[in-house]
Amino acid sequence: MTSFRSNKSDPVTSKAQLIGVLEAGCKPKEQWKLGTEHEKFPYRMADFSALSYGGPNGIQAFLKGLTRFGWQGVFEGDNIIALTQKDKGSISLEPGGQLELSGAPLDSVHQTCTEVSDHLKQVKTVGDELGVGMLGLGFTPNWRREDIHWMPKGRYKIMREYLPKVGTMGIDMMTRTCTVQVNLDYSSEADMVKKLRVSLALQPVATALWANSPFTEGKPNGFKSFRANIWHHTDPNRTGMLPFAFEDGMGFERYVDYVLDVPMYFVYRDGFIDASGQSFRDFLKGKLPAYPGQLPTVADWEDHMSTAFPEVRVKSYIELRGADSGPWARLCALPAFWIGLLYDSVSLDAAADIIKNWTAAERAQLYRDVPTQALQAKIHGRTVQEIALQVLELSRAGLRRRAKLDGAGSDETGFLVPLQEIASSGITPAERMLASFHGAWRGDVTKAFAEYSY
Repeated sequence: MTSFRSNKSDPVTSKAQLIGVLEAGCKPKEQWKLGTEHEKFPYRMADFSALSYGGPNGIQAFLKGLTRFGWQGVFEGDNIIALTQKDKGSISLEPGGQLELSGAPLDSVHQTCTEVSDHLKQVKTVGDELGVGMLGLGFTPNWRREDIHWMPKGRYKIMREYLPKVGTMGIDMMTRTCTVQVNLDYSSEADMVKKLRVSLALQPVATALWANSPFTEGKPNGFKSFRANIWHHTDPNRTGMLPFAFEDGMGFERYVDYVLDVPMYFVYRDGFIDASGQSFRDFLKGKLPAYPGQLPTVADWEDHMSTAFPEVRVKSYIELRGADSGPWARLCALPAFWIGLLYDSVSLDAAADIIKNWTAAERAQLYRDVPTQALQAKIHGRTVQEIALQVLELSRAGLRRRAKLDGAGSDETGFLVPLQEIASSGITPAERMLASFHGAWRGDVTKAFAEYSY
């Protein structure tokens, strides 16, 4: 395949340019990094309610408060909607005001944990002044849809109007969920395919280990990860387990074909043009109804790739998306878990061996079962708990061989300790929360704000 790299402003005149965006992600192993993203719910400490955008104690004030730490505002019109800082990544807003840190590309989990810790200290400093806390769970335990304030971002207005046409829970996904994700590199097309297959097949294992969203509007909802269940009912055209990734012929072009078939949301030209439900293939022909006679740029393609939401997403890196957000230790554990499996060739081969005989039907069933059954769900005659214990051993061995040490001489295996406790006990974070709800909390989910805030 011929490599084809383009500038973001270049018009797209061939499929090779689209494939080139993915090819451009190929990096030799010595240049591999990790980038960790996590979301959290800002709330008023006085009454555990959601924050509005404006006002003296709102999201806008919170973002402005963070600028004292060197962050620069990003504006949409007059509204500050994000923050950036050189070599520090960015801070952005999800539709319901969830605050997301998209971390910088880093060399080790030690650096990631420092990054997260520094960020949470900054957030706590500003939050304490404004009477605002930050909750680290996968789904808000008490808020109703009507309690949540929408953030003033044009992209979200388009999604808000479109998603109810294609699913029943897209609004919940936008406003009431939080996740932790990790972005990892690949060296070649074949390496991308192998990592994609392993991480897709094992994504339900991560969903189970991180599951902590068992409440909706103050009551148990019957799920261990309600956040994961929401994705099943958001938009089938852009979510799920990508069964084609396991078929012969999988590669960059096949992934591009998938994204081309994902319905569009928008085109950005000094503002958002609503192209919801329209086809990027028509855009390539200059026949997009929302923007007739115009061809897309590479930047338009990158925007469009960001509107596909499978459990693992490919850009110029691989984004692993299957975990509920959670406390500090589990934010650091996610990159450790996946790096130990995917960045070490021995562990990657062994993980590929675990999943090689799983059928598409079995993978799909596991994806459906895990939100309710978590570690007790089964695939190919084994429980997720058994598989979790096995892959944690592989991850630990991979991290040992990686031998990225901190100042005290410790490697990255320590970050797996909270996961090992969950897998060994068979008790998910959600089940611990439910036990508290029926015990010490006496049926009051607002107690979660004290226990699971940063």
